[in-house]
Amino acid sequence: MKRYLPFVILGVVALLAFGGAVLFYRAKRRPAVTMSTKNLAEESGADEKLHVLGNPNAPITLEEFGDFECVSCGVLSEPINQLERDYRPKLRVIFHQAPSDIHPHAKEAALAAEAASMQGRFWAMHDLLYREQATWSKADDVRSLFNGYAAKLGLDVDRFKKDVAGEKCAERIADDLALAVASHVETTPWILINYWALGRSALNPDGVRKAVDAAVNGKPLPFD
Repeated sequence: MKRYLPFVILGVVALLAFGGAVLFYRAKRRPAVTMSTKNLAEESGADEKLHVLGNPNAPITLEEFGDFECVSCGVLSEPINQLERDYRPKLRVIFHQAPSDIHPHAKEAALAAEAASMQGRFWAMHDLLYREQATWSKADDVRSLFNGYAAKLGLDVDRFKKDVAGEKCAERIADDLALAVASHVETTPWILINYWALGRSALNPDGVRKAVDAAVNGKPLPFD
């Protein structure tokens, strides 16, 4: 049995990679309900790895599975930040990495954000990547640009470079992709309010604001 174990492990890794690759090509209707990522995080002991903006004990949670090269995610980035400020301390925002293979620089951008998080600057890099999306998404040498962003944010650039190339950042992204597959995430942005997925018609700044307002006031959420 032991001599077959490496092949079994390789098979599991390949299956997970395939699941992440096909995640964003599924064409089925978006379900109104998805698995609770809170439960998955608690079961995996991954709470310390979550990227949380705002009051960690807030009664309302907005979770996003996002891709830094996704234009629609970029459109929602600052409005979601504003929501956290407007509803503080009732709202917390959690961001999960979901880089798609259809975006050539998405994985590098995710790695840059995770490397910044190693120095306590995830949200600063998150915001900068979305603000500069139109620039780096068309660049030939994104690593040089991202190194420049790290310097702009006051990070230790040498450490940043090592972390980008290291295993820990890659593992964090892989964990989020596995969570996305387990939660039946089909595309980005994928937004959940208190662990319930919003419908496509609500995936715009006004729709997300109405959903958060509904949650704060105990009203039904716009699933469809």
